[in-house]
Amino acid sequence: MSVDLSTVKRVARLARIKVSDAEAETMTGELNAILGFVEQLDEVNIDGVEPLTSVVEQSMKKREDGVSDGGYADKVVVNAPASEDNFFMVPKVVE
Repeated sequence: MSVDLSTVKRVARLARIKVSDAEAETMTGELNAILGFVEQLDEVNIDGVEPLTSVVEQSMKKREDGVSDGGYADKVVVNAPASEDNFFMVPKVVE
């Protein structure tokens, strides 16, 4: 795929980037070089290659997923203005 000057100006207008004619000429060459590199990547044979999340083989650190109440409800409500049986007490707001 090749990018011409009108395509560069159109993309710049869509991106709301002000580009002079000289800059557009430079960008045309740069974008063509980038697209050429991407086309080279299409030629690489990737059959049988597994996707990677990292270049180094490693396993995730895992912990047991357990549900608990924390075991210290009394410490949670110690600074509450009013509490009862380790629950916060709030004034009634809806009648």
